[in-house]
Amino acid sequence: MTNDTAPKNIKSRVFVIIFGADTPAGKLFDVILLWAILLSVFIVMLESVNEIKADFGKELYIIEWFFTVLFTIEYIARIYASPKPLKYVFSFFGIIDLLSILPSFLGLVLTGAHSLMIIRSIRLLRIFRVLKMARFIGEASSLIEALRASRTKITIFIGTLFLLTVVLGTIMYLVEGAENGFTSIPRSIYWAVVTLTTVGYGDISPHTTLGQLIATIVMVLGYGIIAVPTGIVSAEMNSLRNKMNQVKAVKCHKCNAADHRVEASHCYNCGTLL
Repeated sequence: MTNDTAPKNIKSRVFVIIFGADTPAGKLFDVILLWAILLSVFIVMLESVNEIKADFGKELYIIEWFFTVLFTIEYIARIYASPKPLKYVFSFFGIIDLLSILPSFLGLVLTGAHSLMIIRSIRLLRIFRVLKMARFIGEASSLIEALRASRTKITIFIGTLFLLTVVLGTIMYLVEGAENGFTSIPRSIYWAVVTLTTVGYGDISPHTTLGQLIATIVMVLGYGIIAVPTGIVSAEMNSLRNKMNQVKAVKCHKCNAADHRVEASHCYNCGTLL
């Protein structure tokens, strides 16, 4: 009986340490893991600098493999302790955990593959779990819902913007011509996009008076266009917030049950007419 329960006890302890974010051991493990991820990403970044790699290449290589072995042990431990190993393996974090260790092994046979280890930085998303930032995830869900609700308006806006850049690019191609850098309509459309978005690289610029006048109009127009998507999404977020407030406001006068739908006519708890 002791031999049967011993592996279970070990597995449960490993589970508490790795997955128990509310336990002291789990919190300590998560903090150490986050620091290890940060340091490993920093090492990969240093290794991409030729001067540093030339002087400390051997040391960086050893440290890199230290973190790879560490993360490999962690990955195996997660599979071992998980109640449903396959569910973890094919989950978002499971795939990221695997991808964070594969480049080191691929680097043994493929040149430059170890640079893909920068994907380890995605593992820093675990900070939401460590710092209990679930409410930020909820806000992110609200933002995604607002973007989904406004996708039709944004699609129409982007389509209109695309047509506008094609028209403006074609006009500038006719006005300026190849002698002023507008060698083709696609290159002129590129100028229109850069100017309309107020990026302004300056690699192409109009030289004629008419071209400069058009460029001025496009630049001023760009400031107004930037605000349009923001206004669309903000309006949808306000609409969602108002709907949520309406749902919370509807309460049953008999049992005080809350969170009824706006269109509900009877209480879901006691059946009283609202």
